[in-house]
Amino acid sequence: MTENILHTEKLTMQFGGVVALYNLTIDVNKGEIVALIGPNGAGKTTAFNCITGVYEPTYGSVTFCGETIVSNHPQGKMKKMYLGEKDSEKLKVIRPTPDKITKLGIARTFQNIRLFNSLTVFENVLVAKHMRAKQNVLTATLRLNWREEKRAREESLALLEEQGLLQYKDELASSLPYGLQRRLEISRALATEPKLLLLDEPAAGMNPQETQELAEFIVKIKNKYDLTILMIEHHMDLVMKISNRIYVLDFGKLIAHGTPAEVQKNQRVIDAYLGVAEDA
Repeated sequence: MTENILHTEKLTMQFGGVVALYNLTIDVNKGEIVALIGPNGAGKTTAFNCITGVYEPTYGSVTFCGETIVSNHPQGKMKKMYLGEKDSEKLKVIRPTPDKITKLGIARTFQNIRLFNSLTVFENVLVAKHMRAKQNVLTATLRLNWREEKRAREESLALLEEQGLLQYKDELASSLPYGLQRRLEISRALATEPKLLLLDEPAAGMNPQETQELAEFIVKIKNKYDLTILMIEHHMDLVMKISNRIYVLDFGKLIAHGTPAEVQKNQRVIDAYLGVAEDA
């Protein structure tokens, strides 16, 4: 039986008079690589920001592993605008912070790499490992949890070795080549021990060889760490090669969903995003 890990229900995000995301309903099942694609400004990163607590959605909800983790269902005019439900129905508002969502098991990377540039490669991963540490101010100050600290350092080094970054552990993150910075950012996300990994344009700025290596890397970590992956990406070769399913956004609205083969032949997708069909 297919196990659903992420479900968004009519997720909507409005900035003033601009509706950046409208009634987005998607499902991601355990073990899948699912891509979210569309033109620039289609609402893809806005969706990620709603899922991870960066934005409080104007309307809608996010369910992770069967638990509603984000929910906003205002009453009155706004409610009628987005769902048309009965005004008497009252639904709970849930507004978690990004760190709480990370602790639940959702990690992400960003379109523009966000490393701690003044820290070393090792320290970038160790910081993420500390998110799972069981300590408080007193135990940290008195170093009472030295065994846990030792474990975190050992696991961070092991993670760097697994991802081919151990030789750079003492170098500043900012000194790494672009492709390795991207790999480090993903490794830092892995250090939080996620169930679901959100990748925001991981191949941005990469050449064809680096993109190929990234595709192999994503599949490798998915299998090794038993991950489910939701990915925003513009490199269609990468998307079509490794995705199980694809959702397509245009002007904040979902216009298509299916397998790579189905999406590639969808005329609405061709018109809005892909351009000329491959066999044209």
